[in-house]
Amino acid sequence: DELVAGLRQKKYVDLLPAYPSVTYVEGRARFVDGKLFIDDAPMPVSKIILAMGARAAVPPIKGLDSVPYLTSTSALALERLPKSLLVIGGGVIGVELGQMFARLGVAVTICCRSRLLPEMDPEFSAALQTYLEAEGIRVCAGVGYQRIVQADHGVELTCDRPASKAAGHDGDAAVEVIAAEQVLIATGRQPNSDSMGLEAHGIKLSLKGEVVVDDHLETTAPGIYAAGDVTGRDQFVYMAAYGAKLAARNAVGGNEHRYDNSTMPAVVFTDPQVASVGLSETAARAHGLDVKVSVVSLDQVPRALAARDTRGLIKLVANKATDRLLGGQIMAPEGADSIQTMVLAIRHGMTAAELGATIFPYLTTVEGLKLAAQTFDMDVSKLSCCAG
Repeated sequence: DELVAGLRQKKYVDLLPAYPSVTYVEGRARFVDGKLFIDDAPMPVSKIILAMGARAAVPPIKGLDSVPYLTSTSALALERLPKSLLVIGGGVIGVELGQMFARLGVAVTICCRSRLLPEMDPEFSAALQTYLEAEGIRVCAGVGYQRIVQADHGVELTCDRPASKAAGHDGDAAVEVIAAEQVLIATGRQPNSDSMGLEAHGIKLSLKGEVVVDDHLETTAPGIYAAGDVTGRDQFVYMAAYGAKLAARNAVGGNEHRYDNSTMPAVVFTDPQVASVGLSETAARAHGLDVKVSVVSLDQVPRALAARDTRGLIKLVANKATDRLLGGQIMAPEGADSIQTMVLAIRHGMTAAELGATIFPYLTTVEGLKLAAQTFDMDVSKLSCCAG
């Protein structure tokens, strides 16, 4: 809390006086009769950037409105650890906080409708589930939520999943009740776009409440832009900062800059970390691209062997015809620090052969990218260390 408060003061509040042209006004903003109001006072402006962010989304589970639940915000404000925690949602927030609480000694169960990290390719979801379960975390993937109720010692979630045919159910649903002292809702984010009169002002919202913007981040109301989580795009703090800068430049200088997330790095801060950039194999094939893939497990990376931690894998996707790299996914204890090399490789149009011929420092996790690039054409398990 001290760190967050200090950074907020130093990097935001204390910075404002350094920009004399910035006036800070605190109040509730809304549009009324074609004008912007802050509380009850009209705010005459020519251009506007909407950056209201988002809050935890609450799924439509029967009974949830009568059950006390945690969000990512309130969970981090707890002053006492629960004995057990049910995490609903297997996305980024669910797996990060689930593992954190488990390592603090809480008995954790993660439930999700599909699989862990559904935006990643399936082998990464399966690997992460294996590693979390090895730490004692229970993962219930592919379930449907029937209802949740408050019980004597916490909450109880009734869910169902297709039963295994091997168990003799032949496709019938198996119903299960999962009990925990507390429940954490981690099923995504909901834009803070309500109660502002946006639609009445001509600003289109999606069915989920996201502010609809074009490639210049301009809304359907001319002169009004939006950036960050309120747009529903790329919900990372660095992408919100990038979008805000782009929107500000377009607002004051004309729509000269386009939002480009084609080489956006994404990181999940579990252990091992999961990082990605560009197209996954699933996404590339969905786009109709003819691709080739390379997969290297971390037991082929000398750094992982030396660290006695070979949990993870590296996967590269390239265009089969041109050899140009299209995407990369890394699961490794230091994967977040390695993905930026892949960002630069894709951004500058490198081929797999060029990446494989690049000199990398020995005994580093990022060297795994070179090995993965070489794996398109050879068996790296038969190469000596540092082999070119």
